Amino acid sequence: MEHILNYFPELTDPQREQMAQLEELYPEWNAKINVISRRDIDNLEVNHLLHSLGIVKFVKFTPGTRVMDLGTGGGLPGIPLAVYYPEVTFHLVDRIGKKLRVAADIAERIGLKNVTFQHGDVGEVKAKFDFVVSRAVMDLGDMVPLIKRFIDTVDRNAVPNGLICLKGGDLTAEVAKYRNQVLIDELSSYFKEEFFKTKKVIYLPL
Repeated sequence: MEHILNYFPELTDPQREQMAQLEELYPEWNAKINVISRRDIDNLEVNHLLHSLGIVKFVKFTPGTRVMDLGTGGGLPGIPLAVYYPEVTFHLVDRIGKKLRVAADIAERIGLKNVTFQHGDVGEVKAKFDFVVSRAVMDLGDMVPLIKRFIDTVDRNAVPNGLICLKGGDLTAEVAKYRNQVLIDELSSYFKEEFFKTKKVIYLPL
């Protein structure tokens, strides 16, 4: 919790307790189902929970915002974001049922009331959202055509509705098609740990 509290001292006591529970529950589940690389589970707080919260540094969602987490796996970034934003609703979608069961169990055990889950292909989703978020799920060129129809036309946040991705490495080729629209925010400007040197928030209004 040291790193999270360093960057997010505004967390309430209940939120701090929920974050602490995440640090216990993910390793517990990971011993049964590999939702996080077993070589990386010891870096859970920084490389996964804090990384997920990088979206908070980019935009502060207003109460009532609706967010879909596409390809959530075991619930990242959706569950940490749902802890931070109790007045924002999160719909977590994944095609791998066993990973989604981990996310649903963790959400229930920490008492999250603002998350829903959907097992299956994104094409089966029917609702509208203000934002779609993802964490290194697929190339922008593949993702954008899949999600454009889900984005609501009414904006309620400081930035227009759209796609927010957490990605790393050289993204020059991937963002070239959207270079006149895309915004790239370096997470190293917020977080000082070595892990974030190449990590970015990619935002594309839709």
